[in-house]
Amino acid sequence: MNRVCNFCGNKNVSSKLVQYVYKHDDRFLVVNNVPCEECEYCGERYFRAHDLKRIEKDFFAIYEHGKKAARKISVPVEEFVELS
Repeated sequence: MNRVCNFCGNKNVSSKLVQYVYKHDDRFLVVNNVPCEECEYCGERYFRAHDLKRIEKDFFAIYEHGKKAARKISVPVEEFVELS
């Protein structure tokens, strides 16, 4: 691979499938097995614009047009100042 990490300058970047979390306002969409290139040194990830647009389109199809997601999960939410 000839790519150089824009964050740390490392030249070792590998292709992976990862979990991507899309957030808009206070709503989330978790997408598994998203292709990316990841820096082997610092972990910075690079996604193709086309793939991110597909995720965004799916997010709005689910939240605004009633598309049924493959599955749903419940996520607890805390405020940092309240953590003990």
